[in-house]
Amino acid sequence: MKIAITADPVIPVPPKLYGGIERIIDMLIRGLLDKGHEVTLFAHPESSVSCNLIKYKGENPSKISDTLNNMKQVASLKRLNYDIIHSFGRLAYLTMLMPTSLPKVMSYQREPSIKMIRRAMRLSKKGSMHFTGCSGYIADQIKPYAPAYAIPNGVPIKQYTFQESITEDAPLVFLGRIEHIKGTHLAIEVAQKSGRKLIIAGNIPDDKKSKQYFDHQIKPHLNENIEYVGPVNDEQKNNLLGGAYAFLMPILWNEPFGIVMAEALACGTPIIGMDRGSVPEVVRQGINGFRCNTVEEMVNAVLQIQGLKRKEARLIAENKFSDKCIVDAYESLYFHLKNLKH
Repeated sequence: MKIAITADPVIPVPPKLYGGIERIIDMLIRGLLDKGHEVTLFAHPESSVSCNLIKYKGENPSKISDTLNNMKQVASLKRLNYDIIHSFGRLAYLTMLMPTSLPKVMSYQREPSIKMIRRAMRLSKKGSMHFTGCSGYIADQIKPYAPAYAIPNGVPIKQYTFQESITEDAPLVFLGRIEHIKGTHLAIEVAQKSGRKLIIAGNIPDDKKSKQYFDHQIKPHLNENIEYVGPVNDEQKNNLLGGAYAFLMPILWNEPFGIVMAEALACGTPIIGMDRGSVPEVVRQGINGFRCNTVEEMVNAVLQIQGLKRKEARLIAENKFSDKCIVDAYESLYFHLKNLKH
């Protein structure tokens, strides 16, 4: 198949630092190329991919002129014989292609805009517009208004080292943005009440609210048992997650899909998370972790972690959240939509 993929214009593919969606796009492109498909990517000019790259002319999504320029670039597909276009970027970029019969897929990795979805369905040729969500939690919000499929995020499974056993004093790990909705302060509370060490890794967003959160709710608790190591690269992340007693996901919002959960499972590390967003779709209670509703439940879960088999966590990652699973799922969807067209 000839497949076109669009990313947002802000971050290169793959990302140089953080950029979860861009990592998924890079993983998908590699998998599709390995399967023999022809792929074209619309993305940031500094992207480095093995497929055909069309560099966006506009890099500032807040500028109307940049958005229009990018829309026109994507619209050039009308003159070419593509089988499908898959957007991980802005739905607006598909506007000029909506009246055409070209199968279109819009993937939501965050809360969907129902207003935009309904507008897209009105503008699109009947049967040509489809959506995916990175979890059932997201896809189910779209289904009342448009065809939607749940395809989770995943990880290049071979890049993560399975750790079948860990040391008795292995720490709990929190890895993610240091902000209130991620529950970093709750991870500290869980560690303190369970009597285990905690390593906190991740970036502090560059805004006043996040900096105040770190200074007031995180920094005062740092000591020899509660350590903040800052952002980590892929190698550091692999070692950190692999050596963890458990990965903490104490989210205070309905997170669409935390890729770090798949990363932890790939290392064999069980998850202890709040039972909301996509967590119920990833964590099998008492198998690869525990779903909780309170800090007290998370503390109790820490005490039960030794009863879980780390091999089970790895197997679930391989069977549900590996790059092969994700690429196969998108490829199956492409073939399905191509057949619908005919």
